[in-house]
Order: sequence, then C-alpha cells, then structure tokens
Amino acid sequence: MAKSQQQFADNKVDLKGDDDNHHDDINNLESITLVEGGPNLLLREKQPLVSNQTSHRDEVAKCEDERLSGVLVHSESRTISGHWVWNRLEDIRNSFHHVILGTKLNCLLLCIPVAIFMVHADYGKGWIFVFSLLGILPLAERLGFVTEQLSYFTGPTVGGLLNATFGNATEIIICVFALKDDMIRVVQLSLLGSILSNMLLVLGCAFFFGGLVHSNDQKFNKGTAQVSSGLLLMAVMGLLFPAVLHATHTELEYGASELSLSRFSSIIMLAAYSSFIYFQLRSDKERSNDADEEQGDSGFLQPNSHVLTFWDSIFWLTALTIFISVLSQYLVDAINGASAAWNVPLPFISVIILPIVGNAAEHASAIMFAVKDKLDISLGVAIGSSTQISMFVIPFCVIIGWPMGTQMDLNFHLFETGTLFITVLVVAFMLQEGTANYFKGLMLVLCYLIVGASFFVHTDSLDPHCTYSAH
Repeated sequence: MAKSQQQFADNKVDLKGDDDNHHDDINNLESITLVEGGPNLLLREKQPLVSNQTSHRDEVAKCEDERLSGVLVHSESRTISGHWVWNRLEDIRNSFHHVILGTKLNCLLLCIPVAIFMVHADYGKGWIFVFSLLGILPLAERLGFVTEQLSYFTGPTVGGLLNATFGNATEIIICVFALKDDMIRVVQLSLLGSILSNMLLVLGCAFFFGGLVHSNDQKFNKGTAQVSSGLLLMAVMGLLFPAVLHATHTELEYGASELSLSRFSSIIMLAAYSSFIYFQLRSDKERSNDADEEQGDSGFLQPNSHVLTFWDSIFWLTALTIFISVLSQYLVDAINGASAAWNVPLPFISVIILPIVGNAAEHASAIMFAVKDKLDISLGVAIGSSTQISMFVIPFCVIIGWPMGTQMDLNFHLFETGTLFITVLVVAFMLQEGTANYFKGLMLVLCYLIVGASFFVHTDSLDPHCTYSAH
C-alpha cells in the first residue's frame, strides 16, 4: 500500500514537469509562414506569441503614465504662471514705491488734480498758473530719475542721448505748446531764464554754501569747466548775430534773412553739441560713469543699481510725459492772465519765476553736492544744464518751429542777448582758476539779483516781431 502511494506521487511530479515543459514549448512555438514563389517552399520565422493579457496590461500602464505626466506638466505650468503673476505684481509695487513714494517732493502731486479742477471750473488764471507750476515740479524731478533708470539698459551712448533729450524735457514740452500758440517771446524768455538761473543762482548758491561748510577753497576740474564755457560763448555768438543784424537794419531781406541765419546757425549748434556728447563719452568715459552714479543721489534717492525694469521705465516715462504735457498746456494758457492779474511784467515771470520753480530739484541737488565737496557734480548740474539749453534746446525749438509754420529764430533782442553775454563772461572768469569759495558764490547770487531787477522794469519793443500772442 505504501509502495503504491509512493508510485502515485512520483507519477504526479512527472506530470507536473511535463506540463511545465509543454508550456515552454508553446511559448517557443514557431509560426509557419507561406512565402509566394512555390507551393512547397516554406520559410520558418521565429515569432514568439505575446499574451493578449500582457499587451493590454502594458497599454493600460502606458496610458496611466501619460495621464500622470500630463497632470504634472499642467500643474507645473500653472505653478510657473502663478509665480510670474506674483513677480509681476511685486515689480509693479516696487516701481510705484520708487517713483511715487521715492521723494518727499511728490507731496506736490496733489496740485495736479487741483489745477485740473480749476481749469474746468474756470478759476482765475493766476491760481491756475501757480498750481500748474507746482504740479510740474515733482513730475520734472521724477522724469529725470526714470530717464536715469532707463539709461542702465541702453548703454553709455544711447544713455547720453537720452539724458540730453529728457534732461530738459519739461522745458521742451512747455516750449512746444508755446510755439503751437505762436508765443515765441515766451519760449525765448523762459529758455533764457533757465540759462541765467543755472549759471548765476544755482552755481552761486553751490559755491556759497559749499564755501561755508569747507574753510579751504574747493577745487574742481578746470578743463571741463573751460570746455563748457567755450560752448556757452559759441551759443552767445549764435544769438548775437541775428540780434545785431535786426537792430542795425543791415539784413538783406527784412525778417527773412535773420530767420534763415537762425535756422542755419541752429543746425551748426546741434552738430556742435552732438560732437560734445561724443567727446565726453569717448575721452571721459570712466569719469562720466562715476559722475552719473553719484548724480543718481539727487537728494531723494540713491540707487546702487537700477531699481526699475526696462518696461517699467518706459511706462513711467510715457505717463510722466503725458501729465507734464497737460500741465504745460495749462501753464502756457494762463501765463498772460497771471501777468495781468498780478500786475507783473511777463518778461519777469518768464525769466525769473518759471526757471526758479521749475528747476528747484536741480538747484537743491547742486547745493547738496557742493556741501559734500563734490563740486564737479555741482558744475555738471549748473553749467551742464545751461550748456544743454543753449546748445540743444534753443536750436531744437528753432528747428521744430520750422515745420510748424512758426518763425522761431535766434533773435532774442539786444537787451536779452547782452545780459546773456555779460553773464557768460562773469561765470567764465569765476571758473578760470579751478577753485571756489563762498565769496565767489555771493558775487554770483548778487549778480542774479541785478538781472532779476533789470527784467522787472524791462518791457519789450512794440514792433511786430516781438509782440506777444493775444490770449
């Protein structure tokens, strides 16, 4: 009995082994394929049979992997999009903080809606003039800041051109609106006033307060000052010949000759100023870059690097220019009414009041740098701005008035041209030694007081060339 059970177990093991061998044979079966070319020609080709169940399982796993991969990609893209939106909102917040809250001077931005309300409510021209002028003041300072930020992305050459273009953008915008209204004398007198205030008042205050803080004479780069003085004398020459030609009645064609001479001289002056910028960028590149970095400390904000992105700078540049344009239009429309309401001569408002208030930020910067014994930067603010207006802004207004049909010329009349000539000579003598002290500053400020008093009692001639536009 025990022997029978042992034999039965051995047979069972043999059957199991046969089944396993049979399963392997099935998996290794060769399929027979009939090849065309003969009925008896057979080609044996090994083709392992794949289980339908295994193939289905692989397809399901593949679909699951693709689905999980799609979910992960979608989740990752949504995360990246969320980060981009958050970073963009952070950039907007930072740019708003630096532009709007970057200086205490921006409290005067409240004057903008007041000026707009007064214009639509038809208040007195005097008040419209005051609030428009006060509203332009912080906008002009922020425009310079944004232009400086934009220059970080444009390189030194384009940055220099941007600073030349937007450095006095406020004056340019006011002049364009005045030219549009054919107020040629307002343009001429306001630009002349900017030059006089920068050369006498701003530079004088910088020398005076810097000398009070520092007992020894302050030194500055005499070579740069002499180059700027030469450009100012060239500008005086450009303004002098049309005025003398008109005053002596020696022009070939009355009115036409001085206009043609003015346009030709303006093209030459623009070429000379472009060469001056190229000269500065090529020969004084390192010094100019250091001065630009320090000049970023305008008394309100001193960035070590750019704090605005390229497109943020473009946006703020556009927005500030639009607001300055609106207020400039209000200012130009109200200047004659303000002169009549206050019983103050229009030349005094254009030459004295407009430049003092409009360039207050530059005035404060020049004084602050002089107190810190950085007199070269103070000279760059005062003399550099005067050079820019005389050699760039004035010729630019003459050229742009050409297609507008406005006969803007360089004939500023003998009184104004003589005042500018004497001022340039006085400043050139003050700069020839390369030193500054409080007494030189006091002399320049006193000279400015004499100029201001002269324009307070000055009225223009009554010939048609110099009458104001009737508004």
